[in-house]
Amino acid sequence: MTNSRLALAEKACSFLSASTDPFHAVHHAIQKLEAAGFQALQYRHNFPALQKGGKYYYTVHHSTLVAFTIGNKLADDDFGFHLIGGHTDSPNLAVKPNSKKPPKNGCVQLAVACYGGGLWHTWFDRDLSVSGKVLIRNGERLEPKLVQIRDPVARVSTLCIHLQSPDERAAFKVNTEDHTSPILATTTATTAQHELEKGATEQLDAWQQGQEPALMQRIARELQIDVHQIADFELSLYDTQPAAIGGLNQEFLYSARLDNLATVFCAVEALAAHDPADDTDIAMICCFDHEEVGSVSSHGAGSPVMGEAIRRVSAALGVTELSTIKAKSFCLSIDQAHAVHPNYASKHDSQHAPVLNNGLVVKTNCNQRYTTNSLTGFVVREIARKKDIPIQEFAGM
Repeated sequence: MTNSRLALAEKACSFLSASTDPFHAVHHAIQKLEAAGFQALQYRHNFPALQKGGKYYYTVHHSTLVAFTIGNKLADDDFGFHLIGGHTDSPNLAVKPNSKKPPKNGCVQLAVACYGGGLWHTWFDRDLSVSGKVLIRNGERLEPKLVQIRDPVARVSTLCIHLQSPDERAAFKVNTEDHTSPILATTTATTAQHELEKGATEQLDAWQQGQEPALMQRIARELQIDVHQIADFELSLYDTQPAAIGGLNQEFLYSARLDNLATVFCAVEALAAHDPADDTDIAMICCFDHEEVGSVSSHGAGSPVMGEAIRRVSAALGVTELSTIKAKSFCLSIDQAHAVHPNYASKHDSQHAPVLNNGLVVKTNCNQRYTTNSLTGFVVREIARKKDIPIQEFAGM
């Protein structure tokens, strides 16, 4: 691997390791954008007049990011949007609204639910921790805070071999309700429940009474607040093993959340480095939450967020007629493609079998699950040809 590629891969590893949930992914993307001169806009307020040559961003619910640059040579009403769409979420074990479970056989466990389409057996026997967004009471106001517990505090353990029959081992199947509850502590080692109740029982609301006290105490300590200030949270578990570059020739990047933070990283890096001085259009990235569960939330890709972005940015430039604007726009949806697994090569169509490190993949689906058609596919291939980037093809079912 060349020095420049290795440096980029190491930057990607840092981003992947730090972005343990959608909220942290957006947070670290914003740090990169602000360092490149991007200005924050407020989603809940009208946009001010936007300037040609300007760089802007805003977030929706702290886990969806919209960022864009305005061409310095933008015509007043004759431009389009060059869009990249990706997603900030990945399959995970999400903490349930009532996180507390009754103590069981001397163990304190956490109530979790399986978010997205994960390979849940891969979560067993890993050093897990907790991260996400916490709402805290600050007087009469609610304030969002990000929390990221860095040390391993939870583990989903596999049943030992001695308590399984050969048939059970051969037919291992995860019961996502019973088998994925991580162990946080032993009941004899935690006094969090006693301390929480001793602190101010009368202040406990119904929501707090449903939470695991040991987790609440740890979150409060991480955020340096009183436990009774915690009003709600959106938390998930993550594997504490950091991303790494591997292989004998340092040609692989090993990490959790590659789908889809690898391409979010690329989109943010590209936009942050982009100079709109000679642009006649608007370059925009939309990094959505909730792709793994169908994109139908208030800030998923199926929501009005992208359409609103086009309308609001155009309006802030004095343009209200969007028909021609949209007709001149182009959206590139970027996600992951599955390379051929050498141990399971028969799972691929031999004519559409991407190989690791053999180039970008253009994904096509005749049932229109992807945005590729003859024109969009050609545009991507032509750009790649001019930049000497190899292209592979994948046909989805």
